[in-house]
Amino acid sequence: MCRTVRYRVQKPALREGRGLDMHTLCSMPTPIIGLTTYPADLENKLHARVEYVEAIRRAGGIPLLIPPGDPRAVEILDHLDGLLLSGGGDIDPRLYGGQDHATIYNVSAERDSSEIAMTKRVVADQVPMLGICRGAQVLNVALGGTLHEHLPDAVGDQVAHRTPDRQPTRHPVSIEPASKLAEVLGATSLEPSSWHHQAVKRPAEGLRIVARAPDGTIEAIEMPSHPWLIAVQFHSELRAAVDPTEQRVFDEFVQAAAQYRIRRARGKK
Repeated sequence: MCRTVRYRVQKPALREGRGLDMHTLCSMPTPIIGLTTYPADLENKLHARVEYVEAIRRAGGIPLLIPPGDPRAVEILDHLDGLLLSGGGDIDPRLYGGQDHATIYNVSAERDSSEIAMTKRVVADQVPMLGICRGAQVLNVALGGTLHEHLPDAVGDQVAHRTPDRQPTRHPVSIEPASKLAEVLGATSLEPSSWHHQAVKRPAEGLRIVARAPDGTIEAIEMPSHPWLIAVQFHSELRAAVDPTEQRVFDEFVQAAAQYRIRRARGKK
């Protein structure tokens, strides 16, 4: 039995049939997945939600946390097989020609700078990437797109994208059948956890809209010219341990990273 599986079979999610099977885990190389973290909090601590870590581990990857603020962040990509841009605070609206808004919160210039730089490098080098919530917005802004500063101002309150006290909620999402995301999930509809007040407004050139909420909010984008680049506005990590469909986006992402690792070892990307 491979070492990765010996560790992972102790995980309840794998015993219940979620995550990758033992044969797949043993036969694929172990990819290293960069996971961006939140900036330092009021207690001067850096952190990332454990759900991201667990979803990557269930898929067979090794998560490597990347704190914001290092101007050499792009150099880390030379040692990674995939990048997961996690959720978090809002992007500075000046970076996409937006306006300040009373609801904008937890802006971090350091995080914006390092994540945008890494995103541009991921696109150029065709490194597998998964963006979640803020991660989808970073992708769009990095490539020249814009955001809604506050969704209710644009689409109203027909669909709640978070609760009034800024906690997760759920709503339906429709996925384009002929999209990479639909292929990955094996589904064209989903009711994931939603936890945001901003979203993509104008997609950057080269990005394709592949999912929407009932109010028209863009819920996922992908880059057809890239081997594996998907970004979702919803939080699949929150339900991945109990919903195999939402775990699949991590499984497929990590498998793509494993293939990238093989190509990189052979001198190809």
